[in-house]
Amino acid sequence: MSNGFALELQKGVRATLAVNSGVTNLVSVRINGEPPTPVTYPFIRFGNITPSADDTDGNIGAEVSFEIEAFTQTTGRVEATQIAEAIRSALHRNESSVTLTGFHLIELRCENYVVTRNADERGHSASVILTAMLETA
Repeated sequence: MSNGFALELQKGVRATLAVNSGVTNLVSVRINGEPPTPVTYPFIRFGNITPSADDTDGNIGAEVSFEIEAFTQTTGRVEATQIAEAIRSALHRNESSVTLTGFHLIELRCENYVVTRNADERGHSASVILTAMLETA
């Protein structure tokens, strides 16, 4: 069974982040759906992902909104903000850097990001919100 819009996009985005030196210089290879136990900081994981139908005449398409989350254990916001900026730089309007099977990535944009203190006050997290437009190949 092939992946749908959301899973194929996650797979392609993860592969793109994993080879982007701006990202890997900050988190190494710790880019996951969920981090392994025990957790090593900082790391990136995929958050919410919401595909919505966006068909046109003759094409099956989707608009996919998704979050990429970064977690740090530093006391300041700097590291979390640097990771969010690296993710944005790697993906925003860089459709050609994301390889998908069975789909065309029409548009990829970073809507915004937010950096907050973790609930345990032992670090910070960043949530990068992105939107992608895809259609079947």
